[in-house]
Amino acid sequence: MNARERILDAAAEIMRSQGVARATTKEIARAAGCSEALLYKNFRDKNELLAQVLKERMPPFGETLVPGAATVEANLVATVHGALRFYQRAFPMMASMAAQPALMAATRDAMRELGTGPHMPLRGLESYLAAERDLGRVAAGADVGAAAALLLGACFQQGFLRYVSEGPEGDELPESAAAALVGTLLPVLLP
Repeated sequence: MNARERILDAAAEIMRSQGVARATTKEIARAAGCSEALLYKNFRDKNELLAQVLKERMPPFGETLVPGAATVEANLVATVHGALRFYQRAFPMMASMAAQPALMAATRDAMRELGTGPHMPLRGLESYLAAERDLGRVAAGADVGAAAALLLGACFQQGFLRYVSEGPEGDELPESAAAALVGTLLPVLLP
């Protein structure tokens, strides 16, 4: 495994177990078995490292949504199940950032610079649903923005509740939980 991968793995573990504020570059480098200089050779700063951890080391969701492929229901269940896992595992990082205004501001700036952030999955899901609406697989009058926000908002809330009761490594919500969330919206989404 190369240094970048070791650094990302170490950062993800430390950020999940200790929070972002306590995850120093020195501690991350030590856990990765490298120097801080090598860490900075791979990542501009801690904020870029955090953004890459969220992008590369948290459970993915929504990246494989292809309009017209599979069924809308199957695509949404897979996306929602991934989002439930992501939010449960990422919550300690998010809470740590939000609790420190200076860290949150720096993270916000880094996300803008990197063209990423929490709005990206929402935009992606909304775009997917709009494309499915254009194909006639989602009802013409469906508010795809509201549907995307409701689904991902429910995932965030359920991920938070699961994190509080189980911790970041606790049992994941089953796919049936994702299916239940999606099933609630299907009557207004499907033509």
